[in-house]
Amino acid sequence: MKEATGELNMTVITVIAIAAVGAFLFAFLPGILQSIRDNWDKSNCTTNPNTGVITCP
Repeated sequence: MKEATGELNMTVITVIAIAAVGAFLFAFLPGILQSIRDNWDKSNCTTNPNTGVITCP
């Protein structure tokens, strides 16, 4: 019976860990994705070395 209890405890810990990772992703993933989109858009911009003007397509 002790062995079954230990397996149950590990299952509970695993479920809690997966839920914690899911909650983290749910909370922060939209902001992370938006940041990636913003930086991706900025990577297409060019700067004129003479005037310093930034031009984006």
